[in-house]
Parts: sequence; structure tokens; C-alpha cells
Amino acid sequence: MSRTGTQRAGTGIAGRAYRIGTALWMTAGHGPRVRAVADATELTAADRVVDVGCGPGTAVRLAGRRAATATGIDPDPAMLRFAHWSTAIPRPANISWLEGRAEKLPLPDGQATVVWAISSAHHWEDRDAGISEARRVLAPAGRLVLAERLTKPAARRHAAHGLTRDQAEDLARQLTAAGFGQVRLHIGKAGLQTVIIIRGQKDPAAPARNRAEQ
Repeated sequence: MSRTGTQRAGTGIAGRAYRIGTALWMTAGHGPRVRAVADATELTAADRVVDVGCGPGTAVRLAGRRAATATGIDPDPAMLRFAHWSTAIPRPANISWLEGRAEKLPLPDGQATVVWAISSAHHWEDRDAGISEARRVLAPAGRLVLAERLTKPAARRHAAHGLTRDQAEDLARQLTAAGFGQVRLHIGKAGLQTVIIIRGQKDPAAPARNRAEQ
């Protein structure tokens, strides 16, 4: 189940129960992928991390232990409520939560040194806009890291939630075109899953693409 998909589960008792179940499932199964991304990002104690599509907040909590600050952003209020609840005791002073979408991040320019999206970029309605927004909120030389499950070209339904290798290579090219340098694509194991991790560094000398040119 995707993070954004939980918004279609309904608003009644059954919908709330479904969302809670989804949040618990995501929390339990997300650990290996989160650790792989954190390692690939090379987090330091000085980093300011933004998790786009944070879901129940597993990656935000890990980032909060390794970095200076960690902000989780998600379009689903129910997921954010679960994230608040699961971080309430103790409540780390360096962790915060915001409602928002990848295409319009509720953050000022240059606030983050790391922006990552773990299993959420394949749901973005406009990937060019999401990449552009990530670049906007990153400080010079900040890192953008996108991680997805490797899927097969013929996959359907839940098995299609991720990226094929061809789609990942296209996404890496989008990062380069959007003004990211040192773009690298890595495919490896995270627990029982094969994951794709794409990393790029904001190049302050490269002009951001004009949306009219995309």
C-alpha cells in the first residue's frame, strides 16, 4: 500500500482502521530500506533532513537520531497523526511534521541539507515539480536521495509500486536536467527486497529549469 493510497481508504471507522493497519505495516516493514537510504546519504550530525512522503515517520525518527533536525512531510493527515503519536514519548525536540505534497513543499528556500523520498516518488503526480521543489529547499551542495523498490516491467497492482530499471534511469536523467550533479544510481539489497537508490547533489552553478521549458 502506498502512502498516498491511504487517502482513498475512506473517512469512517473502517477507513480509520485501514489507515492504522497500513501505518503499522509500513512501520514494521520499512526498517531495512530506511537504513540503506540513511547509509547511502552519509548522514552527519550537522544535516537537516526533509523526508517527502514520510508516512508513519520511520525514516524521520532514524534521521532524528543521526542528524541535527528531521522534518517529515506527508499529504495524509491520518499518517501524520500516527507519526505524532509514535514519536510522543519521548518527543525529540529536533523532529517536526508538516502536511504537504512533493510538488509544493511547505518549506523556505535552502532550509535542508538532505531531501529524501523513500517509496514515495513513484506516486508523485508531477516528478519534474517534485524534483524542482527538492532543489529549491536544498542548500548549495545539498543531497537529494530517491529510493524505490525495483519492480519488473510487467508487474501489476501492489507489485508495480516502485520503479523498473528503465524508469529509474529516466529519473536519474531528470535529476541531472534539473541541476543536480554527481548523480548516481545504485541497485542493491535492503532486507529481502531489491531497492534502487538514486542520489544527486545540488549544483548551485547550474540554473534551475524554467517550468515552461519542461
